[in-house]
Amino acid sequence: MPKRLVVAGTGSGSGKTTVTLALLGALMRRGLSVQPFKCGPDYIDPTYHTAICKRQSRNLDSWMGNGDVLKEIFVRSSQNTDISVIEGVMGMFDGKDPLKNDGSTAEISELLSAPVLLVIDASGTARSAAAVVKGFQAMAPGQIAAVIANKTGSEGHFRLIEQAVKQECGIPVVGHLLKMTGVHVPERHLGLVPAVERGDLNQFFNTLADAAEKTMDLDQLLSLACAPELTIPSPGCFDQKAGEPVTIAVAKDAAFHFYYEENLAMLQAQGANLSFFSPLAGEAVPADAAALYIGGGFPEEFAPVLAAQCEARKSIRNAVESGMPVLAECGGFMYLTSELETVDNHVYPMCGVIEGKTMMKSTRAALGYRELTAVKGAWLPEGTTVRGHEFHYSICKHEKKPAPAFQSKSRFGNKADGCTVFNAVAGYAHLYFPSNPDVPAAFAEAARVYGQKKVTTSASLTKTDELHQLKKIITEK
Repeated sequence: MPKRLVVAGTGSGSGKTTVTLALLGALMRRGLSVQPFKCGPDYIDPTYHTAICKRQSRNLDSWMGNGDVLKEIFVRSSQNTDISVIEGVMGMFDGKDPLKNDGSTAEISELLSAPVLLVIDASGTARSAAAVVKGFQAMAPGQIAAVIANKTGSEGHFRLIEQAVKQECGIPVVGHLLKMTGVHVPERHLGLVPAVERGDLNQFFNTLADAAEKTMDLDQLLSLACAPELTIPSPGCFDQKAGEPVTIAVAKDAAFHFYYEENLAMLQAQGANLSFFSPLAGEAVPADAAALYIGGGFPEEFAPVLAAQCEARKSIRNAVESGMPVLAECGGFMYLTSELETVDNHVYPMCGVIEGKTMMKSTRAALGYRELTAVKGAWLPEGTTVRGHEFHYSICKHEKKPAPAFQSKSRFGNKADGCTVFNAVAGYAHLYFPSNPDVPAAFAEAARVYGQKKVTTSASLTKTDELHQLKKIITEK
C-alpha cells in the first residue's frame, strides 16, 4: 500500500491548492510515482493534478459515493504508486451538513485512515496560529499529523508559528510557503484545459515546486504519510460485468471535458467500448455508436465554432431523433438546446433537439449537491435514484416545457428537473454513477437494445433493396 496524505485547509482560500501543487511537483522531482486525488465534485483542480503527475487525478466524494466506493476508487487508483496525495475541499469540516462531517475532507480522511496535513493562512498571525490548529485538533482527534504555514512573510515569521504550534498542539509544522507576489493559481475556469495541454502552466508549476523544495521538509512529510493497508470491498463497482460489447460515443474536447473518470470506468465495466469524438472539430457521432454521452464543459466559450460545425450538430440531432440512448449533462444539455446566448448577447444555433434557449448569466445560477429520482421516460428506469452535483452560470428558457427527467432533492426542496426528449436524458446535474451502479448498467443495456434494433433495421433495408433490385432485373428482362 503506498503512503497517503490529505492536504486539508482551514477554509476556502487558505492555500490548499497552492500547497498541493507545490507538494506534487516536488515529489515528482524526486522520481516518485504520485497518485493525486481531489475531495468533492470539483473538475478543475484535478486538471492541474493530472498535468503535474501524468496520472489521472480522481474525485473522492463521500456524499455522492459511500465508504466502500471511496475505498475501491482509492485502492485501485493508488496501485503501483509510491504516494497518494488527496487535496481537500473547502475547510476541513465543510461538507453537506453544517452539523455533521458528511461529505467533508475530515470524513474522507477518516474513511481512508489517511493522515492530514493542515494548511493554515499565516498572514498576520504568530502564536494565534496555534489556537487555530488546536481548534481543528479538537474536532478531529488524532487525524492531523502536521501543519503547513502558507503566506508567511519570512523565515523568522515561520519560526514563530512553528514554535507556538509545536508547544501548544504537539505536532510539527513541516514547512511553509512564502507570500509570492504575482504567483497565484491561474484562472480556474475558462481556457484551463487548452492552457494545460499546451504546457502554458509549466512555469507556474515549476515555481511552486522550487518553493516546496526550499521551505518544506519533504522527508518528514513522507515519514508522516505512512498509513494502514486498505482492501477493496467485494463485489466492486468496477469489476467487469457480463454483457455483450457495445460502443458508446463520448464527446470530448475543450468544449466538453467534464467527466468523472469513475463514470467512464463503470461504463467500460459494463462492456462499453468508449469512442471519443470532438464536436468542436466538426466530428460526427461515430457510425458504430449505440449510445451517446455528452458531458459538461464550456460550450459558451466555443459557441461560434460549435455553431459553425453544421454536420456535427446534424449528426447529434439525427442520433437523438433516431431514439439513440443519450445522456447530456450541463454543457451537453446546453448543446442540445435550440440556441445559446452568450453574456454579450450574441445568439448561436445549437443542435435543436430541446426546444429552448440557453442564456449565460454573469452571476452563478446554481451550485450544490442533488439527489435525483428518475421519472417515467427515456432509457433510465422510473424510480432509479442517483446522486450528483450542479454548478452553472446559465439558465434555459423553454419554448415548450419538456417532460422532466427527474425529481430533484436538494437543500432548497424538491422540484422537477432536467428533461427527456426521444430517448435522451438531459439536465444541468452531473450524475455520479458510483452512487448507483444501476445507472451505467441501464445505459449500457439501452445501448445494446438500440444497437440490435439498428442492425435489424439495416438488415431489413438491405433485404428490401435486394428485392427491389431483383424486381428491376425481372422487369427489364
